[in-house]
Amino acid sequence: MREKVEALLDEIRPSLQADGGDVELVDVTEDGIVKVRLKGACAGCPMSTLTIKNGIERVLKNEIPEVKAVQSV
Repeated sequence: MREKVEALLDEIRPSLQADGGDVELVDVTEDGIVKVRLKGACAGCPMSTLTIKNGIERVLKNEIPEVKAVQSV
């Protein structure tokens, strides 16, 4: 599953980079929790929670049913 998550993050990454940010995959747990770290402008952005939940999590859950949640670390 980690490879699928990495591939989808690679598709999402350009939109984050366009705003001066990025996302790093930290871990994918056995129970379907994806842990990511926002970097650059995204790291301190007040909208980062929305980026994770409405952006990254939504895409990952739609494409990979085993993903239960995305958490920022």
